[in-house]
Amino acid sequence: ADGCVEFADGKITAVKEGPYNGQATGTIINAQGNYVSPGFIDIHRHADAALFREGFGNAELFQGLTTIVNGNCGLSIAPSGGAFQKEIFDYLIPVTGRPEEQMRTESMGSYLQAVKEQRLAVNIGMLTGGGTMRAQAAGFGVQRLDDVHYRRIHAAIEQALADGALGVSLGLGYAPECFYTTEELIRALAPLQNSGIPITVHMRQEGSGVEAALEEMIAVGKVLHTPVEISHLKSIGKANWHRSTPNMLRRMARASGVEIFCDAYPYTAGSTQLIHILPPECQEGGLDTLSENLRKPSFRAQIRRRMETGSDFENISLLVGWENIVASSVTLPQHKCFEGKTIAQIAAMEQKDPFDCAFDLLADEHCAVSMIDFITAEEDIEAILRDETTCVISDSTYPTQGLVHPRVYGTYVRLFERYVRRGVLSPEQAVRKVTALPAARLRLPGKGMLVPGMDADVNVFALEGLHEAGTYGNPRQSAQGMEQVFLAGEPAILHGERTDNICGKVLERVKS
Repeated sequence: ADGCVEFADGKITAVKEGPYNGQATGTIINAQGNYVSPGFIDIHRHADAALFREGFGNAELFQGLTTIVNGNCGLSIAPSGGAFQKEIFDYLIPVTGRPEEQMRTESMGSYLQAVKEQRLAVNIGMLTGGGTMRAQAAGFGVQRLDDVHYRRIHAAIEQALADGALGVSLGLGYAPECFYTTEELIRALAPLQNSGIPITVHMRQEGSGVEAALEEMIAVGKVLHTPVEISHLKSIGKANWHRSTPNMLRRMARASGVEIFCDAYPYTAGSTQLIHILPPECQEGGLDTLSENLRKPSFRAQIRRRMETGSDFENISLLVGWENIVASSVTLPQHKCFEGKTIAQIAAMEQKDPFDCAFDLLADEHCAVSMIDFITAEEDIEAILRDETTCVISDSTYPTQGLVHPRVYGTYVRLFERYVRRGVLSPEQAVRKVTALPAARLRLPGKGMLVPGMDADVNVFALEGLHEAGTYGNPRQSAQGMEQVFLAGEPAILHGERTDNICGKVLERVKS
């Protein structure tokens, strides 16, 4: 479309219809038949440690991302210190990768200061993880907390928010937050009462119990009277496809007394720790205990019986089958041949039963195994994307080695290449889902809109040029088609090529 955007000193100064008339006082972007949009925003990534790595940000910029938010699913790398720090780091490694030398994680303030000392290719925001704060307060071996533990959690929440965290994330499908009852969760989150500070949540279940899990979060949101964002809404397993997703969308639309929304990633496969296939109670005591228990025949027999029939947890192997669970990253050299193969394939290679194969792999690796699991239906993804209140996220994880999910490199061009071109969304709807909506959800000032006074984070692209180059087998390939990406008014991508400009900043919560 004809039109131009003008900016100076890192801010948008004018947005005009029609061609540029030659009277600008700052940098001018002419649309000239291309789309011009705000820089894309991903409010759900796990780059807490990865952002300290050399070259971080290129994969993000090439798909038009100018702002990302880490610390999701309750799994933030900060605040974590003290007696349980090693346990916390061990738990996070399959998601965030190994902690980097420059990091300081004893508080959210020290972590964000360390981030500010990096040369940032994109803007970085941070959520404080409820799982990390609970683990720091009580470790992984305590199911029922006492008053001292709750006081520690409350103090951690208050300090992290004061330090600049944008909100609180929960991972109720992960240890140790899976041990909360609903009433205990509400008690743990008491500092958020009437605060308006957003809670994002990986719900307790995303399989057969997903609708009950949504009801739980509606109840939590009502009691706390603060907004709730359901992270990566989905229905895992064929038995739940085409039923639970529309039910949940209808339920959220009619929920009263609570602000509740959702986001989704545009893939039928997810990615997380392989231990997520196990019943959650197995994780009591932490990974050292679990690794030892997985060597015991009686323990293996007990959890196998649970996994063969259980529907009271997110029983992924039963819901989707071993042929849909891929070991994507491992740590031991002798297991490198397993990367990219399904548990069913590895079991055949090892001439083992799939249960024994999975248990052996977890025990040998001290549970530091990542997986890619094919879990959802394309029709459900389309239904979620069509909902006008849904944001698009990537849920990118960053294991230090092995295969990553292709969403790390391609989510945001995939949205346009796959869903806009097929008519599931209009270009305008897609842009809103990755700009204005996520900026509003996490209250990111200056982001998400092309209007004077907003930050000059701007993308220029032709719809037909966008292409996700990465695949599940070869994911580490930059997305194609972003012609120009500006960050704070400086070109980070110019004519499809990366520049030397490093203009990212840390985004902190605006105190009301």
